[in-house]
Amino acid sequence: MSKFHLYLISDATGETVESVARACLVQFEHTQPVEHIWNLVRSQRQIEDVIADIEERPGFVLYTLVNTEIIAQLQTACRRLKIPCVSVLQPIMSAFGNYLNEEVHARPGRQHTLDDEYYMRIAAMDYAMTHDDGQAIWNLEEADVVILGVSRTSKTPTCIYLANRGIKAANIPIVLGHEVPAEVFELEKPLIVGLINDTRNLVQVRRNRLRMLAESDETTYADPEQVAEEVKYAERLFANQKWDVIDISRRSIEETAATIIQLRTQNLEQKS
Repeated sequence: MSKFHLYLISDATGETVESVARACLVQFEHTQPVEHIWNLVRSQRQIEDVIADIEERPGFVLYTLVNTEIIAQLQTACRRLKIPCVSVLQPIMSAFGNYLNEEVHARPGRQHTLDDEYYMRIAAMDYAMTHDDGQAIWNLEEADVVILGVSRTSKTPTCIYLANRGIKAANIPIVLGHEVPAEVFELEKPLIVGLINDTRNLVQVRRNRLRMLAESDETTYADPEQVAEEVKYAERLFANQKWDVIDISRRSIEETAATIIQLRTQNLEQKS
């Protein structure tokens, strides 16, 4: 596997440039980047430090900067070193500016200002943590999404991901021998989604979990027959209630969350 130096430069937190880089690089199976992450680059002194690092170990430069002087300084250095220097935001901002006939205001980190959307995400995160694993079922009607599933079907991380998008999500475990809270069946506002996983995958995930906890896997928690029965029980419940079901066997958390967002949008459109 070949390696190369990858410079991810941002005048804010760096989340955007890192996400774009990794989304692209996953398509290249035979290369491995050596990442050099530079965040909050907003002064001439800082960009000089970045350029010095690039000169020492030349590589591919990807950036999300809006200050034109800093951008010019970086691009000049990269041309001199004959290495690629690509803006993630500039082509998109230019296209928006042309379409909207409006001037671009170069303000670093503007997407992270404390606006209503920011506080919505914070409220959603608080809700997800408070309503994790069947807690605080008394106000589930306030949720945007309620997720059900047997143990290790990625309920919690999916809720956290949704919360980061400003969606209030609660999750409730399905356990053999324990009734699902009656409040769930009375919900009107939230979208209810069931998560299922292939029995074989679920057994392996649970065994790995037990090893991480240094516990014996000689338990019904990871017993294939027990797990299969749990999965069947969950599937029957979801079918009887006509809830939306997502098989996470071959999905990432991001893909599961994206599907839930899509289902929620469709559900809201039907109600409107």
